[in-house]
Amino acid sequence: METELFIGGKWVSASSGKRFDVLDPATGDVIGTVADGGESDAISAVDAAAAAGPAWAATAPRVRGEVLRKAWELMTERADELAKLVSLENGKALVDAKGEVTYAAEFFRWFAEEAVRVDGLVKNAPSGANRILVVNQPVGVCVLVTPWNFPAAMATRKIGPALAAGCTVVLKPASDTPLTALAMAGILAEAGVPEGVVNVLPSRSSGKVVSAMLKDPRVRKISFTGSTEVGRILLAQAAENVVNTSMELGGNAPFVVFADADIDAAVDGAMIAKMRNGGEACTAANRFYVEESVASEFSRRLADKMAALVVGPGTDERTQVGPLVNEDTVAKVDGLVRGALDEGAAASIGGSRPEGKGFYYPPTVLTGVAPGSAILREEIFGPVAPIVTFTDEAEAIRMANDTEFGLVAYLYTGDLARGLRVSEALEAGMVGLNRGLVSDPAAPFGGVKQSGIGREGGHEGLLEYLESKYIAVNW
Repeated sequence: METELFIGGKWVSASSGKRFDVLDPATGDVIGTVADGGESDAISAVDAAAAAGPAWAATAPRVRGEVLRKAWELMTERADELAKLVSLENGKALVDAKGEVTYAAEFFRWFAEEAVRVDGLVKNAPSGANRILVVNQPVGVCVLVTPWNFPAAMATRKIGPALAAGCTVVLKPASDTPLTALAMAGILAEAGVPEGVVNVLPSRSSGKVVSAMLKDPRVRKISFTGSTEVGRILLAQAAENVVNTSMELGGNAPFVVFADADIDAAVDGAMIAKMRNGGEACTAANRFYVEESVASEFSRRLADKMAALVVGPGTDERTQVGPLVNEDTVAKVDGLVRGALDEGAAASIGGSRPEGKGFYYPPTVLTGVAPGSAILREEIFGPVAPIVTFTDEAEAIRMANDTEFGLVAYLYTGDLARGLRVSEALEAGMVGLNRGLVSDPAAPFGGVKQSGIGREGGHEGLLEYLESKYIAVNW
């Protein structure tokens, strides 16, 4: 298992010689140490990416695609090994980790196919004076900043389109989960990615190293997945050099259940939307709005399902809900639940942090949640489902849209006309209509309002790493 920085195709120590610990969320114990990159290391990574850029951009799209396809094959062959690594450093249940690795690998396969679809345009100018020729070219050196909750998938979702477009990258993974990113670097090198095209820089000084790279005029794009608060800071820093930005930020997903919905299907969908990755997902259902006449039945069935989940170390095959990633996360979840209970909510199951080692929080269903409760305004990032009732469609839409976020929304109804009508009214970049999962490498992923700028996945994800150049020409 590599634990050094990956710069210019080589494993190198941090220039400072510093290292930092990586913890097992199930126990809080140290599972390894990783090189702690600093600002000078960040510039070295940019040096390598800039030097490799022209040759990679000139590489035939088919060749770039074949390299990505080989990376998909290697990830698929080593899926079990990678899943165990993800589970060990992230804490998620092994079943979720296996799902993530499969999902992550698919971004390499999808963008292997998209690499040959960097289309251009030729047409006559309306005036007839000339031809309009448009070509799409790689944006250049990209800084990719990824979170801890999907350490494999968030890396491949950015690296895949960047490499397909002909860009070179510096990946700055979350310091809670650097081991998966370093494993990905090794796989990409083995797949044939040339030296310097992909660089991986673990660091505890995230703000300083990213800022140093954004100040370098050779860096032409930043793609960030993380909190809205950090996203705002990075947008301001990117503005100084007018750097191209993609931001996938926070979420506060509503899950709306109408009385005419198939309640069994709605509960099954809620289990996916809420409990995938133990609730530690920006797409996780965060607020449940259930029509009053079916609220009691839905709440009871959801509580029964969640109560049956097995909680334990993520690496245990029997576990369905692992620990949260760190102490700060579990303390935040506990604080939000306590606040809701103090304001009059009731816990059907769960509701309190267990004693003992590890960063665990039990699956929790809250009913009677006050409409203005903090748990409805903040991203929970844990296995907690707060339920609020509504009486009509207009009220459901109003409550669902009453947030600064707009990443994803879910709704269940037996009336397709209503489903489409409400889907259009919901202020979200993605909607799951009678479905608890929206993520797909072939679909554009992203939000509106404070949930971000740009899209990842789909053909749109490739376009994020290209610049259009217009050539006026006569022939």
